[in-house]
Amino acid sequence: MSTDLLRKLGLDTHERVVLEPVGDETPERGIVLSENPATGRPIAGVRLDTADTYEKTMAHAAAGFDRWRRVPAPVRGQVVRAIGDELRKNLEPLGELVALEVGKIRAEGIGEVQETIDIADFAVGLSRQLYGLTMPSERPEHRMYEQWLPLGPIGIITAFNFPNAVWGWNAMLGAVCGDVSVWKPSLLAPLTALATNQIAQRVASAMGHEDVFKLVIGTDPEVGEAMIHDRRLPLISATGSCRMGRVVGSVVAKRLGRCLLELGGNNAIIVEPDANLELAFEGIFFGAVGTAGQRCTTTRRLIVHESVVDKLTDRLVRAYKQVTIGDPLDKKTLVGPLINERAVEQFLRAVGKAREQGGEILVGGGRATGDGLGGHFVQPTIVRVPASGSLPIAHEETFAPILYVFTYKTLDQAIAMQNDVDQGLSSAIFTTSVRAAERFLSPAGVGSDCGLAYVNLGTSGAEIGGAFGGEKDTGGGRESGSDSWKQYMRRQTVTVNFGASMRLAQGIEFGATS
Repeated sequence: MSTDLLRKLGLDTHERVVLEPVGDETPERGIVLSENPATGRPIAGVRLDTADTYEKTMAHAAAGFDRWRRVPAPVRGQVVRAIGDELRKNLEPLGELVALEVGKIRAEGIGEVQETIDIADFAVGLSRQLYGLTMPSERPEHRMYEQWLPLGPIGIITAFNFPNAVWGWNAMLGAVCGDVSVWKPSLLAPLTALATNQIAQRVASAMGHEDVFKLVIGTDPEVGEAMIHDRRLPLISATGSCRMGRVVGSVVAKRLGRCLLELGGNNAIIVEPDANLELAFEGIFFGAVGTAGQRCTTTRRLIVHESVVDKLTDRLVRAYKQVTIGDPLDKKTLVGPLINERAVEQFLRAVGKAREQGGEILVGGGRATGDGLGGHFVQPTIVRVPASGSLPIAHEETFAPILYVFTYKTLDQAIAMQNDVDQGLSSAIFTTSVRAAERFLSPAGVGSDCGLAYVNLGTSGAEIGGAFGGEKDTGGGRESGSDSWKQYMRRQTVTVNFGASMRLAQGIEFGATS
């Protein structure tokens, strides 16, 4: 299966791919193993970049940017359109590679590639809408306006859980803005990155545009540190943990570069007593177990009114007991594996902490075992929080399918609980009350403190048309839709004097002497 997929995507003959790697290959030996988390066995090896190859890539990126920035934006849009079309042709094999390499179920893997196709479509339209404002000047015979200009080569650092789409959010928008991308993917998903970038660069090159999409696959000491310190990359867009974001943000800030950070989330759903519980169940279930809890938007905390908590929790426990765990490429599977053994250990540690702190394990709590479950599988888990409401582990983001259930009496109490974590990514409320919904979405900013807020929807599944990102320790970045494109450009305010005299602003007169 894996060899067939690599062949379909042209990776079987790629110079960087080692089809039969030695079992003890490590980054120190110059090859990283891509493992199938459903089996724990290698798919293939990938040759890593070094400091020397990084420098060569950056030289090509700089030259590519100088050429690409001169291409009219609507023409750049046509290149992105062609990339989107090529991704459509490779939708299923590329989506299946995502599933194979990171353990997403097949539908989610294909859905992720579809998301990149959608953002390419969005970017095509955007290529004719990079608008600047015109504003009146206070001086006669003067005109003022602003224009948006290409920023430069942009550094993109992505995490394993979205090995295709997060690159797409950045690279497609950056491309129509006139930027070249330099992508450092997670070492847990190098094959998806190779296949994705190869498609984009092949299309761009065939249309006469070399070195628009560059890729560096390497360790943090060898490549990552070089990227974040590199003044040739005016913007670093980094997706990952809050810990990683603090390092990246600090380094880039010291060189006065721009940083776009998409970091962790500890997302909550509030369920009001008047909520449609069937609707709430569906939103909670997907949000909590989708991608085996390895989304930054995963539902990790459930805050339910005391009058309906038992009814809703009982329904969720029954569903968790029936969930199909297994091979992510099997259409019957709903929950695939965690990414590696370290993730399993972190899951078990969190469950242990929950028990120690007084939490009640209602379902799950251990490794998932059975026929065909030889990889990194765990049981989706629900933990009932003590009546005191205190469970410190629930304030930590564990990248695994653990759902902590809290109860509340008043909506103000629920909103305070929702906001009482370091991260501020995604949030949701289920209610049929306009008052409750508007209180949650308060225009005074006293409702949800997250970058994403949903009413009668779960915390996962953002559309590409809206800006995606969060507040607090989530980093404050915004990617994908709306006016996120402005982060990939530099603004220039232009003033033109078409008169014959020199006039100063604010009515200042500064007479010249002869």
